[in-house]
Amino acid sequence: MSPWESVLQQLEKANKILKIEPMLLEKLETPEYVREAALKVEMDNGEIKTFRAFRVQHNSARGPYKGGIRFHPRVDKNEVKALSFWMSVKNGVVGIPYGGAKGGVEVDPKNLSESELERLSRTYIKEMYKFIGPSIDIPAPDLGTNPKIMAWMVDEYEELVGHKSPGVITGKPMELGGSEGRLQATGRGGLYVLQAALEKFRDDALVGSSGQGLQIAIQGFGNVGANFAISADKAGFKVVALSDSKGGVYDPRGLDPEKIYKCKRAGGTVAGCYLKRPIIGVPEKLKISKLGRVSNDELLELEVDVLVPAATENVITAKNADNIKAKIILELANGPVTPEADKIFLEKGIRSIPDVLANAGGVSVSYFEWVQNNMGYYWEEEEVNEKLKKIMVDALGNVWDVSKEYKVDLRTAAFILSISRIVKAMKSRGG
Repeated sequence: MSPWESVLQQLEKANKILKIEPMLLEKLETPEYVREAALKVEMDNGEIKTFRAFRVQHNSARGPYKGGIRFHPRVDKNEVKALSFWMSVKNGVVGIPYGGAKGGVEVDPKNLSESELERLSRTYIKEMYKFIGPSIDIPAPDLGTNPKIMAWMVDEYEELVGHKSPGVITGKPMELGGSEGRLQATGRGGLYVLQAALEKFRDDALVGSSGQGLQIAIQGFGNVGANFAISADKAGFKVVALSDSKGGVYDPRGLDPEKIYKCKRAGGTVAGCYLKRPIIGVPEKLKISKLGRVSNDELLELEVDVLVPAATENVITAKNADNIKAKIILELANGPVTPEADKIFLEKGIRSIPDVLANAGGVSVSYFEWVQNNMGYYWEEEEVNEKLKKIMVDALGNVWDVSKEYKVDLRTAAFILSISRIVKAMKSRGG
């Protein structure tokens, strides 16, 4: 099932309760704008290569479009459409005044030199700059992009429009108007949601309310997964498994995410960074090869309390959902669980905290960055984190209340909450 098909199923499920007017439902099912471009970029050897690029603007009823730009070899139009819809929902869930958008380029950035990557980034903005702006559409980093790329993009935009405009892009370096706490925001926000959810789950006798000692496995060790792992470790959770695109490691005694991340940033892999010391006491029943190595697929099926998919879409499907042993799924990736897998989780009593809530910390602090850019006044990291925690905890509480009111799972509750807010805004504008 494609991500866009997943989106339509999720919307349909929520609409069974919302009963949205047909005309408004059709608008939700159709992005307002789908921008496509063929980016022609000169390589270091003088060759001209063409890269497919997209910017999908889903809905602007609640405010300017907002969503990241990803550089990834599997980017396509349907994926970007789905991601733009999820951004609309995500912004509605946490109550920030944005619509949803997403951008992408079909490229493996690891295969480009830094100068090629800069030319690609600037060319993307040259093609899209007329359709973005601090009151129109505000991009940000996503999979395969980072603050350095955002710096090139905002610089190119300012060159094209002829004036400074730091609020056009968020996730920028600090020296160009970035916000304290932005780099850690998605992972940190996920931790706040998990901690708040554990308080709610305690009432249902699912797990204890304290994170102390709960075992966590994290698939994906980029910025989001790594910052969540480090924050969770410091909060008393026990991170026992980590992986990146090259595979991962499992150690029931617990890992040191911060040390592994420092090593990985220096050019290593999760497995290579950790397996410098031997691992003992790994249960044979897990079918893990020597030294505690795990594949990404094996990691998903470990017997842990909390499983955190923090990489890409559709990693948990009907094919492997029945093998998931975790009690809680915290979705830090976008769309990691398919609708078919959701059904299996409901039957098994596994709680999935949906992506549109769990990973909304990034866009929340992006909103803070945009506000600070517009004010020309900047907050200390402690203030940013306090504001982030309030947004995430309040959002979890609101989603929880909706789930209890309608007796639905948390994903459906999040969609009901958000889409009702979007529809109200659409109606206020005259439909």
